[in-house]
Amino acid sequence: MSGHSKWSTIKRKKGATDARRGMVFTRLAKEISVAARTGGDLATNFRLRLAVTKAREANMPKDNIQRAIKRGTGEAKGSVALDQVTYEGYAQHGVALMIEVVTDNRNRAVAALRHVLTRAGGNLGESGSVAWQFEAKAYFAFPPEGRGEDMLFELALEAGADDLIYSDELVEIFADVESFKEVGDALESVDISPEEAMLRMEPVNLIELSPQCTGQVMKTLEALEELEDVQNVYTNLDVTAEALSAYESD
Repeated sequence: MSGHSKWSTIKRKKGATDARRGMVFTRLAKEISVAARTGGDLATNFRLRLAVTKAREANMPKDNIQRAIKRGTGEAKGSVALDQVTYEGYAQHGVALMIEVVTDNRNRAVAALRHVLTRAGGNLGESGSVAWQFEAKAYFAFPPEGRGEDMLFELALEAGADDLIYSDELVEIFADVESFKEVGDALESVDISPEEAMLRMEPVNLIELSPQCTGQVMKTLEALEELEDVQNVYTNLDVTAEALSAYESD
């Protein structure tokens, strides 16, 4: 399993902690609002449909979902517009970062990012300083639940996917951005509801560090993800099995 996959697994495991901090509904609402910018109809807006499904599975109240949709479409009176911005930078040890932010205050968001990175020995970079190390991909993740690798691989390939990573715990599918809806529809056709379905940044090459240094970077990633305005953090850190074991036992 690649580094980004392991970090995704860790993030899912700590989801209950995030819920206790009251962060889950806030992030889901922002995700819905951003998706709704291109239309509030779930039948035609696949990204919005996935965001709403995820919110429902997290037991987000219906009224909250509707408010988030209206905020995104501009129907909500008096609501402050949300900006979706991607910042580039480095954590310690030269690990590259792409940080997706959804905020109503860019100055606050940047100050918070800079504080976390500077304290860790990293820094924010100029636009384009890191982006060349990543490529945009459609991404889906779900447990196999008895479904065979060959069947899923054929299904994904026919829908336009270009890679599938299969394990006993998790199936991950990667595709070009243009194939996002087609792959999602193919999964829906066989009653698969992905735990994650998004457009995300994937590293072109991974950087491997010692377990100790890897743990230091992962703590920085957690600190970034706990910030109010941060939606997603992407990195080129390769989390080895040894480093993962050390981090989870820490």
